[in-house]
Amino acid sequence: MDPQVQGLLEIAQSAGRAVLQVYHRDFAVGHKEDESPLTEADLASHHCIVHGLAELEPGLPILSEEGADIPFAERGRWSRYWLIDPLDGTREFIKRNGEFTVNIALIENGVPVAGVVHVPVNGISYLGRAGVGAWKIGTEGNIEAIRVSEQMQRPVRVAGSRSHAGDSLQRFLERLGDHQILSMGSSLKLCLVAEGAADVYPRLGPTSEWDTAAAQAVVEAAGGLVTDTQLKPLRYNTKDSLLNPHFIVFGDHSQDWEGYL
Repeated sequence: MDPQVQGLLEIAQSAGRAVLQVYHRDFAVGHKEDESPLTEADLASHHCIVHGLAELEPGLPILSEEGADIPFAERGRWSRYWLIDPLDGTREFIKRNGEFTVNIALIENGVPVAGVVHVPVNGISYLGRAGVGAWKIGTEGNIEAIRVSEQMQRPVRVAGSRSHAGDSLQRFLERLGDHQILSMGSSLKLCLVAEGAADVYPRLGPTSEWDTAAAQAVVEAAGGLVTDTQLKPLRYNTKDSLLNPHFIVFGDHSQDWEGYL
């Protein structure tokens, strides 16, 4: 694990502690213009991460869910920047089910090349560095190298969302055949694929770039892929909108995933 990834881990852990300070007491829930929920924890984590990244690499631009109003005319010139989701899974946070994460990614020329996904409630973290590898940091600080499952199992292990479902997903599952659903919140669904605990995660609904970047870095460093429905890799900061296309996450490259879609 190189010093930069180690630095990202420490920043994410610090932000996770700030999140837990709010989680373990009463808190108010507000809403943004798009009606998505916002809590004090989102903002506390945002400020913690921004401060930490400014010390880790001064001057590198930062795009955060809680500071996303940067025009494409400006951010489109960035070849290298941080992309963060201070609290991914705010709905899970509000439900107090523990399935929320702190996400930090380094983007270079549209590609997530390093990322950390930290789970504040249990202290587990997932890290990935392009060309180096992916790791899972356990509750005792033990480091385990992780790898996707390179052969799809039967029944197929499908990571799914606790908060989102739809007809498109049902059609995918019907085409897939014998399967089991592994329900999980936030970007942890991608991490299930990264560590080989799930075979595929189809996301056939709206997400934003900060929702996926850090976990995509982990998945791809672990040997998997995160692609759109035409099996083209997800890329970042290429357009005015920060919404992702529908996508699929998998480890077995030999499967005709487009056919299932």
